Amino acid sequence: MESITVVKALAALAQTSRLSIFRALVVAGEAGLNPSVLAESLGVAPNTLSFHLKELMHAELVTQERNGRNLIYRAQFDHMNAVLSYLTQNCCQGQTCSLSPTVPSSIATTTTRTTMNVLFLCTHNSARSILAEAILNHIGEGRFTAYSAGSSPRENQQPHPLGLQVLQQAGIAIGGLRSKSWDEFAQPDAPKMDLIITVCDNAAGEVCPIWPGHPSKAHWGYPDPSAGDGDANQKYEAFRKTLHAMKRRLELLTSLPAEKLERAVLQTSAHNLAQQD
Repeated sequence: MESITVVKALAALAQTSRLSIFRALVVAGEAGLNPSVLAESLGVAPNTLSFHLKELMHAELVTQERNGRNLIYRAQFDHMNAVLSYLTQNCCQGQTCSLSPTVPSSIATTTTRTTMNVLFLCTHNSARSILAEAILNHIGEGRFTAYSAGSSPRENQQPHPLGLQVLQQAGIAIGGLRSKSWDEFAQPDAPKMDLIITVCDNAAGEVCPIWPGHPSKAHWGYPDPSAGDGDANQKYEAFRKTLHAMKRRLELLTSLPAEKLERAVLQTSAHNLAQQD
């Protein structure tokens, strides 16, 4: 590889947004990312993103492929590895390298994500979103912190008693569960969300508040277990089935490898889980 090619690659990466875009594509791997996911996950305007992607392509660090009506961008791993090989060629004059490849523990501690905040939304925040909050906090093992809220909870809204009952029967704690408006989580001092999941179609179609931090979003639709004219036993069974359906999908979320939970690909990962039963 010629030095001018290396200089071109390093110059392309010597800009904060382009570096973030390239790192996001590296995390995405061979699957790549489309521009809309990149723009939303990184908080970059589409026209600005387009400019930076062209610069990265000019430096041969990124490739573009059309997939139907969509464009998919991928990191050019062969070229990236060639640049790294050039930089480390004849390292330490052929002797054992004195630089330890192990990341210092102090750095690892500050760069490793510890907890992911997930907000579940529904209309009234009485059934489905409450179930999801309790389940994820139960199985998240400290890696996930779940919250729930409603787009328009009724006055004096409370969690549905059957929902609380099936949670207790499943051995899931119900302490602290309450119905609340999603406005609480749009405040500047509210916990910053990494992922927001709507669990009912009404909430998915409503205009959401401006969430601090530009979290990833996904829709996982579930039928309302409290709807219909069934008797108490039938509605209890509906809640039980909803709980188990949610638990299966949330277990898939919690078992995703770390690279699938990175901010740049989190929305895609959550969307893909929406297709899982």
